[in-house]
Amino acid sequence: MSLTVLVDARNVLRSRWPNIPEDELVRLIGEWAAEEDVEAEIVFDGRAPEGGIGTGGESADDWITRRARELEVPYWLVTSDRELRERAGGRADRVIGGGAFASLLAGDR
Repeated sequence: MSLTVLVDARNVLRSRWPNIPEDELVRLIGEWAAEEDVEAEIVFDGRAPEGGIGTGGESADDWITRRARELEVPYWLVTSDRELRERAGGRADRVIGGGAFASLLAGDR
């Protein structure tokens, strides 16, 4: 079973100026996930572009927290949101900040 990476999408796309367009973010994360052989769950508040997970009336933070509890295998969490890190990052093997992840996707090294 591959590693799951829970991505707080709006946190990542807003970490750069100009903001990363939603579709581009999903594409970049998909390419990164394929290279790293991980399964990325790209979570958006409300509506999501194709390839992302929309939470409808539930907040992305609540969705990610619930999903983190459901995972029986180690996972990574991508967010800079301190509250979300506390709520969902307890069992994460790795927590990556939104800005650091956006830089990784953009090839900034």
